[in-house]
Amino acid sequence: MKSASPALDDIDRLILATLQDEGRITNVELARRAGLTAPPCLRRVRALEDSGAIESYHAKLDPRTLGYGITVFAMVSLKSQAEDDLRAFEEHIASLPLVRECHMLNGEIDFILKIVARDLQHFQDFLTSGLTTIPNVESVKTSLTIRTAKSLPGVPVDTES
Repeated sequence: MKSASPALDDIDRLILATLQDEGRITNVELARRAGLTAPPCLRRVRALEDSGAIESYHAKLDPRTLGYGITVFAMVSLKSQAEDDLRAFEEHIASLPLVRECHMLNGEIDFILKIVARDLQHFQDFLTSGLTTIPNVESVKTSLTIRTAKSLPGVPVDTES
């Protein structure tokens, strides 16, 4: 349950930055780094969770280990940008596990999708049977990722006041 955004002090920012980088850190170690004892540190973490500053915790998985050898970005244009059509597209995309991210854009392209697939044939099958057949899709332009130079989770947390 999210409440109003709290004013974050330096300790909160340090806690957020540490948890974003090291989600499995123990509360005892987090408290040590923040200069607190464990109980007040845990109270701060719970308050940050309750406020929505911390949305969730995740393990970052290696796609190749799980058999997903390629990442593709797809730029999707829709025939209609009426709110009901946009919502229907987003709901459909939410049901497709290969689509890992979906962002609505302004400009010529309506959405950009980040898609993972086992190989090019797997992606081609998904493209022709799972993406271009969605109602209201006018066109799809794709770009295969050659390599990733930077991929950081979350947002920058300014720990210097």
